[in-house]
Formats: sequence, C-alpha cells, structure tokens
Amino acid sequence: MRDPHPPSRFLPPAGACDAHCHIFGPARRFPFAPDRTYTPPDSGFEELIALQDRLGLSRAVLVQASCHGKDNSALLDALRRGRGRFAGVAMIDESIADGELAAMHGVGVRGIRFNFVRHLEEAAAMRTVLALAERVAPLGWHVELHFDPEQIPDHGELFDRLATPFIIDHMGRVRAAGGLDQEPFRFLRELLARDERAWVKVSGAERLTGIGPPYDDVVPLARALIEAAPGQVLWGTDWPHPNVSHMPDDGDLVDLLADFAPEEETRNRILVDNPQRLYDFA
Repeated sequence: MRDPHPPSRFLPPAGACDAHCHIFGPARRFPFAPDRTYTPPDSGFEELIALQDRLGLSRAVLVQASCHGKDNSALLDALRRGRGRFAGVAMIDESIADGELAAMHGVGVRGIRFNFVRHLEEAAAMRTVLALAERVAPLGWHVELHFDPEQIPDHGELFDRLATPFIIDHMGRVRAAGGLDQEPFRFLRELLARDERAWVKVSGAERLTGIGPPYDDVVPLARALIEAAPGQVLWGTDWPHPNVSHMPDDGDLVDLLADFAPEEETRNRILVDNPQRLYDFA
C-alpha cells in the first residue's frame, strides 16, 4: 500500500528500525534480473524515505531480493544515499572478491542472504552457504536464510556449522493455522532458545495469516518466539510486499507489534537495541 496510515497504538521510539524491507529499481536505472520469477513495481529510495517518515521510523535494513539477483547496485546506491541511516543484506556468490566485500562493508552491508523457498529460485547449496559465511565472518556479518517452513528442521546441520550469526526470515513462513505445536515452529523456537547465534524476524504476518487483517492469528506465534529469545528478535514490514495474496497496510503492521510485544521495554528492544547490536549502524 502506497499510502499507509501512521501508527495509532504506540509511538515508535527514536532509532526504531524496520529490519526487513526492499529496494526495487527504478528499473530504468537498475534493471531486474532476466531470470527473475516476478517483476515488482519500482520502489526506490524516495518511496522508502516517504514510508519511513509516515511510519515514524528512523532506520531500515534493505534486503536484496531475488528479482535483482546478485546485482546489488540498487541496494548499494540506497545505502550510500542513506549516509548511515540504513544497513544492507546482499546476495553474492563465490566469485566475489575480498575487496568488493570490504567496499560493501564500508557503505553499510552487514549480511548476506540465501533463498531456499521453492517459488523463487533453486535452493542454495549448503557448501556454498558455509563457504561464504566463512568469508564474511571476519567482517562481523551474519547470514540471512529464507525457508519454506517444512525445510527448517532438515537444516540443523547447516545451523550448527555456520561461522556467523544467522537469521530466519518471516518466522520461518509457518502457517498460523498450524498453531504452536507444528514441527517447524517447535524446531525454530527451540533453536532460538538454545543457540544465541540464531535470530528471527517477526515479520510477514500477511503471509502467515489464515484470516487476514488485523492478523490476530499470527500474534501467538510472534509472542512465543519473543518469549524464547527476546534479544534475538527483529521486526520488519517486508515493504513493498512482493508476492503477496493481499497488500497489507504498513501502518497495521506497525500497530501489530503492540500485540506481539505489549511491554514497551520489549518492543523498544526489538525496534532499537537488537538491530543496533546486529547491524552496527554508523
């Protein structure tokens, strides 16, 4: 939604961070990948700034999406223009030079992302993920992992062997209708509780819900993850919401955090303290 309502249930604190959103194009400057599986509308730097201002947010984490492939040009341009306001998560392969990694770090990249979800692209190979994690570990970066829910329990060896902190996107994309006892969710909650390297984003409510807005069925899932490891939780809008069945209002998603984390102290930890620790904003 291009005109979200401002948050109505709480005032985001200074330094509040949308820890998962995207920059798409504009395609005339930053063409989409020829082999992409979807084509999003242009959603560039100016639109992101307008969104942040509307929602009362101070920072954002820009996550490279598969429609741009491993050409991170649009992401890096937005990081430079943000002058320290934003952090980035890139998509790379093993051909990247160490000097390019250092240059990315200099403009605010703090992690790399791998897609495993079947509808986007061929799943990343574990060998590749582990090798690239080894290369970015000296920079203090993390690895972001995007799974279909049933894939999560099958990747315990990957989680154990990673040389970096790692984030599971969108609460593992588990379906809210499956409840707290579904195997992927139990595995994810236990992983957070036992491994301090594991993080999760309580985002993507519009993808998980079975009933639609205001996404009440997603609240128990988010609360359980926050309870398991409040210091390892991030929140994000997933703006501009590629590949969704209905377009959410980002103001609703901010307000939903009041249900995910009713206590102001916990909410501020998720919005400010946790992202600052992981992304090391300038």
